Amino acid sequence: METINHTHEHTHTHTHPHPNYHPPNQKKPGWFHNLLNPLRLVVDGIQVKNNRIAHLICQTIPCCCPFERQIKLFGKCIDIPPLCKLNPLYDEFVGLRFRALSYLADVCGEDVTKYIC
Repeated sequence: METINHTHEHTHTHTHPHPNYHPPNQKKPGWFHNLLNPLRLVVDGIQVKNNRIAHLICQTIPCCCPFERQIKLFGKCIDIPPLCKLNPLYDEFVGLRFRALSYLADVCGEDVTKYIC
């Protein structure tokens, strides 16, 4: 069986201990991302300390994307993918919902299964 030799040369200016290391493809945040940072900080800073507010958050923010659908058309299934990840504040809202669920379950001792899909 033949052996495969890596002959590809790298021209990086810095070195890494592993010769085949490739850094992750992380893009720097653009102007739109930076524009929304204050709003992200506001949503992340919301502390859930009231069970009525926690219930309202859990009822308002869905546990799964409401836009994801499977439509049957002329005998064929058409899948509409979840579009919630297109929301630039998606992660912050999911975190807020999780904090509300945790507050209801841990602090108030309530059963939160009705809010879980």
